[in-house]
Amino acid sequence: MLKLPFVLAFTAMTAFFWGVYGVVLRFGTAAMDHNSLCAFVGVGLAYFLIAVLVPVALLNRKREVGHWSISGTLLSLFAGAVGALGALGVALALSNGGQAIYVMPIVFGGAPVVNTLLTSWLNKSFSQIKPLFLLGMIMVGLGMVGVLITKPAPKPSATHAASSHASDEDSKKADAGSGASLSEKVSEAASEVESKVKKVVEREVQWLYVGLSIAMAVLCWGSYGPFLHLGQGKMGGSRLRPFCCVGIAYFIIAVIIPIVILLSSQAGNSFTLPGMFYSIAAGAAGALGALGIIMAFTYGGKPIFVMPLVFGFAPVINTIASITIDQTFGGINSVFIGSVLLGILGAVTVLLNAPKAIPHGKPAAAPNASTPSPNTSKATEAIESANQSPAASETPATMEPPTPPAS
Repeated sequence: MLKLPFVLAFTAMTAFFWGVYGVVLRFGTAAMDHNSLCAFVGVGLAYFLIAVLVPVALLNRKREVGHWSISGTLLSLFAGAVGALGALGVALALSNGGQAIYVMPIVFGGAPVVNTLLTSWLNKSFSQIKPLFLLGMIMVGLGMVGVLITKPAPKPSATHAASSHASDEDSKKADAGSGASLSEKVSEAASEVESKVKKVVEREVQWLYVGLSIAMAVLCWGSYGPFLHLGQGKMGGSRLRPFCCVGIAYFIIAVIIPIVILLSSQAGNSFTLPGMFYSIAAGAAGALGALGIIMAFTYGGKPIFVMPLVFGFAPVINTIASITIDQTFGGINSVFIGSVLLGILGAVTVLLNAPKAIPHGKPAAAPNASTPSPNTSKATEAIESANQSPAASETPATMEPPTPPAS
């Protein structure tokens, strides 16, 4: 009971850092001309510092439970890879026009569903799916759709409003000017329609990129936990070794590969000092959140209540931080708030009613000599009845002994 405050403190730590992750990363991508790869490099550097250098130093100073193994290392590296790809999905969604106020609630709402389905498949426990679990999935889906439809839009800047007003005035003056011919008016109308259609297509393509990036983050972050748990089990319950593998995978996918791509495409001039600062801060928030979960488990916390608290409060913190920074309090309506709460409640319902692993049967105890098994007693009765039968108890007089085989 004395460890419960530590469990709650580290759980709150994870919810806070994961809640502000998307908001801070948005500043990093915006400061580097919305270049998601440049922001991704900052996230990878933070994971390398926190999840590689620190665990290696701690492992060199003291012994820890567990051991290195090939299967555990590969599974932990794979978990780090999907975690890094999930972070890339968030960065791509934010760099393509997505706002953290609806991107992160959708990711936090969908990831627990993927996590539970994958865990059920690995444990072969789909037969234990409850109606409340399906209800929770429906609630998550409805909440994500509601958040996406009723998201508050950021206020347009004064310069943007002034420029749009000036353009409207210029168009009115041009229309009021010297009369143009009918063909010129038709060509102008056709070009205007073409530009509007082009803007609609570009907006739809942009939404497609945002949707695919969000789906990528949901699938990858939902797969992160089960594979990391398998890797930890293959390493004898070690905590620092799987965490170190996660950091190595982040460094390869989020630092080395993006830098090679940026140098080969000569697009690396988007790096800025403020952008790297915010991106590294976002990566540090993600790594510290992962460390908070490990510490909560270390002090006796169970996934059955730690993860619902994390996925329940992280979207709330993300929403509060987003509307505070963007000053979009006026654009929030009751449907948006209800959708966020519905998605949170659905995620908690999914996690609380997740199918449990089917326990293996206990090995049968060795039969005791004083208590024979039913099969043994039946066999004994059969032998006794055979011994007590007339054919076995006495030999008829007419029966001759068997003839020995001829030599």
